Parts: sequence; C-alpha cells; structure tokens
Amino acid sequence: MEYITHGVCARKINFEIKNGKLYNVSFLGGCNGNLKAISKLVEGMEVEKVISILKGNTCGMKTTSCADQLCKAIEEAMK
Repeated sequence: MEYITHGVCARKINFEIKNGKLYNVSFLGGCNGNLKAISKLVEGMEVEKVISILKGNTCGMKTTSCADQLCKAIEEAMK
C-alpha cells in the first residue's frame, strides 16, 4: 500500500500487510536514519502491536509524527 502522509516531513509511506503482520515498510523523505530504524523494528510485527506502540506519538510541536502516520496508514489499509 502507498499512503500519502499529512503534517510530517516524510511525504509517503509504502508497506504491505500479510496475515495481519507488517512488512516492507519504507518512508519517502523525513529523518532517514530514524525511519529506517522504525521500518526494521516493525518488520513482521502484528499490526495491532505496531498501532498500540506507535499511535499518538508526536514530533516536536506537531500533533503527529511519521510513526503516528504509519499507524494511520495501517488503520486505513485495514478498512
């Protein structure tokens, strides 16, 4: 799936959900090292677990973050 982000530096998130697990997460733009680390940490994780850990995370004065946007993308994909 491809998700266009809102309110963060990363412009887009690509990922796959297979059997309720998250795979192949990649971000376009944003803080490269941090987003690569997030992608590695969530690889193969149950989507509900990812959401429970990362949803609501903020970045600086923003009301969202790239991690929070990933959760929004997962939730949208699961509809």
